[in-house]
Amino acid sequence: MTCAVITIFLIGYLGIAFESVLKVNKAALALLMSVVSWSVLVIGAKDETGMSFLQHLADTMQTVLFLMGSMTIVEVLDTNGCFHFITRKMQSRSSRILLLKTVGLTFALSSVLDDMTTCMLMVMVLRKLVADTSQRWLLASMVILAANSGGCFSPIGDVTTIMLWIHGSVSTIGLMKSLILPALTFVILPTLLVLPVVKPAVCRMTEEVEMRHSAGEAMPASYRIVLLVVGIAGLLSVPLFRSVTGLPPFVGVMGVLSIVWIVTEVSFVYVPQSLSRDYDEVRLSNVIKKIDMPTLMFFLGVLLAVGALEETGILAHLGTWLRESVSSVYYVDMIIGMLSAVIDNVPLVASAMSMYPVETATVADSLQPYAQDGTFWQLLAYCAGTGGSLLVIGSASGVVVMGLEGVTFGWYLRHISWRVLIGYLAGIAVYWAMHPLIPSGT
Repeated sequence: MTCAVITIFLIGYLGIAFESVLKVNKAALALLMSVVSWSVLVIGAKDETGMSFLQHLADTMQTVLFLMGSMTIVEVLDTNGCFHFITRKMQSRSSRILLLKTVGLTFALSSVLDDMTTCMLMVMVLRKLVADTSQRWLLASMVILAANSGGCFSPIGDVTTIMLWIHGSVSTIGLMKSLILPALTFVILPTLLVLPVVKPAVCRMTEEVEMRHSAGEAMPASYRIVLLVVGIAGLLSVPLFRSVTGLPPFVGVMGVLSIVWIVTEVSFVYVPQSLSRDYDEVRLSNVIKKIDMPTLMFFLGVLLAVGALEETGILAHLGTWLRESVSSVYYVDMIIGMLSAVIDNVPLVASAMSMYPVETATVADSLQPYAQDGTFWQLLAYCAGTGGSLLVIGSASGVVVMGLEGVTFGWYLRHISWRVLIGYLAGIAVYWAMHPLIPSGT
């Protein structure tokens, strides 16, 4: 049964990887992969497998609902022209300067916003500024790297760092102090390697951008400012909502979505009659129809399929084998990071937390790798957060860019993956230089 699920998973991922060759949407393949995997498990296992499926479904739907809510909020803000000032500040005659601005802003935003929301926002901006598809793919790919690196050094920047932070494996100051330089190294080196292949000038300027968003730009500036403040402040408050209430993050996002919805509806009363037709086009009830459902279905299928793989116990066995076979936590974390390019990093980190309990350590024993802020946990945050960038399907950021921009697996592998690998290894080297004693993994 385990072999059957693994085989189904591998075949499904190969189909997703070669989507452009098969001419079948990756969402359809992911959904089929999850349905067949769980069917095999339920038919061939005990009755409680059905209950396990419901638990995995609950965990998966938290991610899907979070993504749906944040996608809707970002789409509403964009349709209403709220990001126009960002577009003005980002625009440049030179795509190379635009690349540097994009990477810097994405890195900064992803440390406080989740990486998926940040990617959606930045891709929306790039769509307005870059007409050339291949060049926009290059910039969008760097958004993936910048979002993942910006999230890995912040306790609220990525789902895996949030997990480690809540678990007590890392502290806020310890994580940021140790990972800021590796994270910057990870994104700076690939950016420098991409610069030579970016065309000097393929950017639209202000007059062309404004023509593409006439409906949103017709709204009063005060309305757009209020909507932007409510939306961004709401998204920023989601981690605080999570820590205060203990409720899943998607609940906070749904609360923010409801407030944004109310603001758009109440504002309609004060819109001049001459603008009512334009306003009707940007109301949330109409904007929500534009949400990319295939991306949501892809997330649903992939996460359920990973849940089936986790249910077989193969992920736990793999982690045990790593601990027994690999002597250094540096190598263990490096391998986990590379695996996260194929397997979702959430179950990988969850498995690591269950296999390696946080150990207590005195100041004299502060190099204990499994103590809070120990080498293992900090490097795990870096590797799991950035390793998924090695493949476009390896992180939530990559999946979002695939869905919004259509970046293919093969194109990313040829043009981006080797650059990411250089940055990934360089970041580990920087962390090693900061923590030169390599502790034993046993």
